[in-house]
Amino acid sequence: MSWVVGMSVWIVAGGAAWVIARFIPPARMPAAEAVAALVIATIAGLAATALDFGGWNEPDWRAVVFVFFSVAGALGMVRLFALRAAR
Repeated sequence: MSWVVGMSVWIVAGGAAWVIARFIPPARMPAAEAVAALVIATIAGLAATALDFGGWNEPDWRAVVFVFFSVAGALGMVRLFALRAAR
């Protein structure tokens, strides 16, 4: 049950990036962005574990930063593609 700690840190970091992205108005897609943030947070957390900063059992600030910026970048790409598709 100790794996819940690491994964909850990933989800909180991804959720924080999603909340901050909600303040930027162009091309907002609430449902798609929320799902993308959760999926990317999980994938980035697993990558952080593979890179040996943080992991399942322990919260680590390096994993938080890695997940936050991964989700922020992914949401930026989602919005970029949405703006391009709208043209």
